[in-house]
Amino acid sequence: MNTGKTLFAQPMDFLPWSTFTRLVERHGGDRYVKSLTCAEQFRVMVFAQLTYRESLRDIKVCLSA
Repeated sequence: MNTGKTLFAQPMDFLPWSTFTRLVERHGGDRYVKSLTCAEQFRVMVFAQLTYRESLRDIKVCLSA
């Protein structure tokens, strides 16, 4: 049974989320968001990089599985 953090959660702990949020607010990144916020999109892109996804369809299939 898993007792620690997942491989995806470990690099996410190193990101300074307060700085990320401050930059998104400064540049108005979430101003016209309808479905995916900047933080959620960043997490998806990090997941795609860690799992070597090659296309948007590949990312979508993997995340919906």
